[in-house]
Amino acid sequence: MSDPAMDEVTKQLSITSVGSSGVSFEGKSLKLNTEDDARDVIKAVNACQNLHYLNLEGNTLGVDAAKAIGKALEAHSELKRALWKDLFTGRMKTEIPKALHFLSSGLVLAGTQLLELDLSDNAFGPIGVEGLAMLLRSPSCHLLQILKLNNNGLGISGGKMLSRALLDCYNNSRESGKTLALKVFIAGRNRLENEGAKALAEVFRTLGTLEEVCMPQNGIYHVGITALSEAFVQNPNLRVLNLNDNTITAKGAVALANAFPKLQKLQEINLGDCLLKTKGALLLAAALADEHNDLQKLHLGFNEIGARGGLELSRAMRNKEKLVLLDLGGNQFGETGRQELQSELQDSGRLGALGSLSEDEDEDEEEGEDEEEEDDEEDEDEEEEDGDDEVDGSEESETEGKSLEKGDGNIVDFEKTIQQIQSVKLSDSEETKLQSDVVTSSVTVTEFLQSPTQENFTALGSNRVELMLKEIRGNNEDTFLEKMMPILMKVSSLSASSKEQVKQESVSCSDALYRELFKWAEKQEQSSIVNNSLLVHLGLIKSEDKKLKLAWNLDGCMFALEHAIRQDYFPKGTRETLQIFLNRPNLNMDVFPATKHKLMSTLFQF
Repeated sequence: MSDPAMDEVTKQLSITSVGSSGVSFEGKSLKLNTEDDARDVIKAVNACQNLHYLNLEGNTLGVDAAKAIGKALEAHSELKRALWKDLFTGRMKTEIPKALHFLSSGLVLAGTQLLELDLSDNAFGPIGVEGLAMLLRSPSCHLLQILKLNNNGLGISGGKMLSRALLDCYNNSRESGKTLALKVFIAGRNRLENEGAKALAEVFRTLGTLEEVCMPQNGIYHVGITALSEAFVQNPNLRVLNLNDNTITAKGAVALANAFPKLQKLQEINLGDCLLKTKGALLLAAALADEHNDLQKLHLGFNEIGARGGLELSRAMRNKEKLVLLDLGGNQFGETGRQELQSELQDSGRLGALGSLSEDEDEDEEEGEDEEEEDDEEDEDEEEEDGDDEVDGSEESETEGKSLEKGDGNIVDFEKTIQQIQSVKLSDSEETKLQSDVVTSSVTVTEFLQSPTQENFTALGSNRVELMLKEIRGNNEDTFLEKMMPILMKVSSLSASSKEQVKQESVSCSDALYRELFKWAEKQEQSSIVNNSLLVHLGLIKSEDKKLKLAWNLDGCMFALEHAIRQDYFPKGTRETLQIFLNRPNLNMDVFPATKHKLMSTLFQF
């Protein structure tokens, strides 16, 4: 049976797809500051009789140019798709809300009925939502179907502001007789955390029309996951769910397992890199085992899942005739575990859907796994403070009667498994070990370089800068740069840490090392060599040394570099060099668009 609302959406979107009319300046890298700068865009908009879409992706728009373009849009009530991704590179945060306001005013005054709004990869933060809120609350968004706000740096406050604007839009639209029925919501890499996720969960629960939700890499823990899961239940047409790279753990898996039986239209689930571990995998396997016949893709890679969890997941795929991808790479099945799950998938005819297991590791001992899981949950509780009380009573009786088959054929009660997960206690010996683990131990700079972890960095102590400079200088001035660059990169990469203290100490240490680097460059008259080395180690140009590998997190490196650029010791020539190379497409850095955008914005200020 067809859905009239969905049929209308499909019809409207088809009008603005291939063969539809509109204006696109995508990827032109135009710097539009003034009305005169924007004359080509304005001319194209004015000349288009049926402006179904306006694509300005990959340009940079100032306030005056936005005002002029917004004025031109006032004559186009037929506009359906505002594709304004990556539109404010190098702009001050105070400029962006004004520019958004002028663009939005043009749409509102024209009386447009948008179906799609894409403002992804614009790092405007909470202040940018202020410029966006007027549009979202207006009649122009009452028929909105697709909202893409990926990588906007919204933060918790921005997430809450967005939630209020969407709820106002929903309430206003009901009064007008055109109830908001959002289908697609995308907001990855926004640092929403638990509070932002809970605010948006209220929107999802109210709408009940979502078909695709993508919120990867938002720092959401099980409290936020629980709120979202309860909201997903109210959206039975949900087809795509992407919560990749959040910290779900087994506690969050409980909430998802409760929700999945009511989400039978799911086609793609992405819970990769979410610390589910074996217990979380068992819960999800049980929840997905029955029905879910439309499932096509299941991503559960890099979750530290053991062999038992892998086997149960493969068994849960037996009835999934539409399955084309089962991504379980980067877990801990071990050789025997891999063979068992492959044998199970072979037997059920699903082996062809299995992704690569090349990065699979040997399975940890059972005790070690339990201990790691407890450590994760303790770290999680520190992040959430009082969040646990909210979750402990969240489970429903939906899971009664479900069971998990163990590898040896024994049956484990599903509800009992949930209770065990939530009531695990550390033994006295485990408690003692846990306490001893957090005692700072002394490591050398060499040991840190071999294993540049947060723990080893912290263990270097408060005099880490002096220790590093001693290692760098040694007895040979000629090796200064050779030793400095990998240390600087490995230290600054830690500024991407989710732990605020580690992040601050990393930035502080990086700042001190950058200061010494440029002091040395000036003294030795090696500025051009230093600039070249910095570009190499940031992955902006290729190295002549084929053995050099970028074994550090460039997200953190860019974060620390952005701080250093603002300091008075940072050379003007190096800023200019970086600006040139950062303007070029780069596969190494472009996977971190928000951080790169912030870095480029700072460079533009100078």
